[in-house]
Amino acid sequence: MKNLYKNFLTALALIMINAPLLSQNDFYEDTNIQSIEIFFGFSNWDYRLDTAKSGAEGYLLADSVRINGTAFDSVGVKYKGNSSYNANNQKNPFHIKIDWVHNNAHYQHYTDIKLGNGFSDPSFIREYLSYQILGQYMDSPKSNFANVYINGQLRGLYSNAQSIDERFNGDHYYSADGSFFKCNPIGGAGPGSSASPNLAWINTDSASYYNSYELQSDFGWTDIVRMIDTLNNFTSAFENNMDIDRALWMLAYNVALVNLDSYSGQFKQNYYLYKDLNSRFVPTIWDLNMSFGGFPGGQTPGSNQANLSVNYNSTDAAHPLIVKLLANPTFKKMYIAHMKTIMNENFANGVYIDSANVMMANIRNAVNADPYKFFTYAQFQSSLTSNTTGTGGGPGGGSSIPGIQLLMDARNTYLQNTTEFQQSAPTLTNPNAGPLPISFGSTFHFYVEASNASEVWVGYRFDKTKRFFKFPMFDDGMHDDGSANDGVYGAEAIANGTYVQYYFYAQNSNAGIFLPARAEHEYLEVYFDSTLPNPGDIVINEILTSNNVQLDEYAESNDWIELYNNTDEIKSLDGLFLTDDITLPNKWSFPINTRIAPHDFLIIWADDDEWQVIRHANFNLSSLGGSLYLTNGTQYLDQVTYGSQTPDISFGRFPNGTGMFQTMSTTFDGNNSGTIDTEEVEREQITIYPNPSADYFHLQLDHNVNRILVFNTTGELIYQNNQPQGHCPINAQHWSDGVYFISIYTSNGEVIHKKVVKQ
Repeated sequence: MKNLYKNFLTALALIMINAPLLSQNDFYEDTNIQSIEIFFGFSNWDYRLDTAKSGAEGYLLADSVRINGTAFDSVGVKYKGNSSYNANNQKNPFHIKIDWVHNNAHYQHYTDIKLGNGFSDPSFIREYLSYQILGQYMDSPKSNFANVYINGQLRGLYSNAQSIDERFNGDHYYSADGSFFKCNPIGGAGPGSSASPNLAWINTDSASYYNSYELQSDFGWTDIVRMIDTLNNFTSAFENNMDIDRALWMLAYNVALVNLDSYSGQFKQNYYLYKDLNSRFVPTIWDLNMSFGGFPGGQTPGSNQANLSVNYNSTDAAHPLIVKLLANPTFKKMYIAHMKTIMNENFANGVYIDSANVMMANIRNAVNADPYKFFTYAQFQSSLTSNTTGTGGGPGGGSSIPGIQLLMDARNTYLQNTTEFQQSAPTLTNPNAGPLPISFGSTFHFYVEASNASEVWVGYRFDKTKRFFKFPMFDDGMHDDGSANDGVYGAEAIANGTYVQYYFYAQNSNAGIFLPARAEHEYLEVYFDSTLPNPGDIVINEILTSNNVQLDEYAESNDWIELYNNTDEIKSLDGLFLTDDITLPNKWSFPINTRIAPHDFLIIWADDDEWQVIRHANFNLSSLGGSLYLTNGTQYLDQVTYGSQTPDISFGRFPNGTGMFQTMSTTFDGNNSGTIDTEEVEREQITIYPNPSADYFHLQLDHNVNRILVFNTTGELIYQNNQPQGHCPINAQHWSDGVYFISIYTSNGEVIHKKVVKQ
């Protein structure tokens, strides 16, 4: 044991010297195989991991984990998986939690690593290839491969798929504090399990759903029960509860790729649901290691997987999402259009085989060196064009695993000859929006040429974080569409933003079509007319150096800066910079195409997290005082110098946009409201308990309070008390689970803001 630990320290020292060189590539970059080394201070690690897996599935403490040469001490490691895990395996799947002990530990800002053991995949690439295809059509985890070592010994080549977590939701859905569920039964979905995340209605008691859905957020049961109720009992309103387009892509993808260890298969699992900024649940597909027909329990044993019907499970009451959506004629046409796009862009043209061959060549040597792989190297080499009889796994384990090319070439032939695929869809050409340039507030039109269409729609939005809204288009000569019945369709809109994102959809009685074909995941985009600002046009309007209330898209409360456009025109921030250091005028550059609408606001998070998605600067604001500058690299367009700041109290202009800076109530992304007089000692004299709470919040008020207001996250006033006493209970029993904001107005003019969580 002493020699093992001594060797570990020696190796660690050498690796740390080379760590900067080895860790430059992105962790999920797919041309290099990652290296993950796990060190336990004991030799019976496998027995301990098995014991933990059979118990509460807790983490085992690893002395250290090295990722591409970068070392982390005190890391959580556990076995994961259901069918893929077996105590008798020499190679089990892993979940590594880098921040299990050290809260701020991360590798390239990733904290959770999910490693698959390839137990049912002689090709090794099912998961990687499936995610590569999926990412073209909906938000998808990144993936690649990693060699895993334990105590210096190679355990083999693993698939490495990005975890679906707060970072993933922040990156793709622009928030991370919404209701969030992993849709896998807590105890597994295998034979004998009565739990199923199939979105079937049970009753109004959220406890009835606990075993089928795993809550990943602090709250959300009320939200998911309401969504399931709407799907099953009020389907006409379901589009307000679910991102229908992404749900249709998910269902089309599962059937096209014969991915039956999924919602579409027997166990209705392996997906996540996140409630986004539009109050709609968004599905994310997860766990594709048994895609391409690798899951024999997904359909009737012995059936031809290549001939899986496009309408698979569309009449099965145990799959209400499929039944309800495909019963809608328009959604059904959209679903078929999406499936045709997947097949035509990947399988009809053979592109998937090119990708498969490139990746198999890249991992060939690692597969050959894998000491505990489940299949022979010869089986790996033939796994695209030949079926493999092996361990299989899952229900019906030991059955034949399809060769990927053998299955998917036959699948493409079958689908292309189905009635659904052969229906004549409309054609859409020459999409446009204009005429250009489009000025803010002006009327403009969408145009597209269509034939063989009975209906043509345009979907558009002015903010990428918002949903697309669909509107009909007309060929009547009255919508700036030319002559009536000339095949050119038009629709009118008003430029209410700095850009517009849009797509078109057309259908007839038999089929539908999208333009772009990958909509809504891909879309067309036009930026509205803008000019560069002169000094005074764009100003620093408000700053908050110590924020405990407002969350960014990763559910973090960080410093922020608010800019304001004083003009009647859209102003472009291309070529502009923010800095807190007068000697570094170019410290942080605005992302390209950053614009501010007339008399509107723009938030920049000053958190030194440039890797995050929406405008995060590479510096923090000091609460002890400092200066902030808006520059074009050579000239200062605006600046502010501030002294020591109070938590959750802003320093901003009043009047808004033009006035002098002063201490004021925080008005994030809104008009500044004026001054307040506050002392930190007074702030601490207001106590709220318990927080979070399921029923009552109790406010203990130790100085004079005139009024208490409570708002939900949309700004709706839900509680008001104009005569509060020293002890003020607030009944929250009927509130939905989530975050609420309490504004407490004191007799000296101070407004104190507090955040509470109802759960």
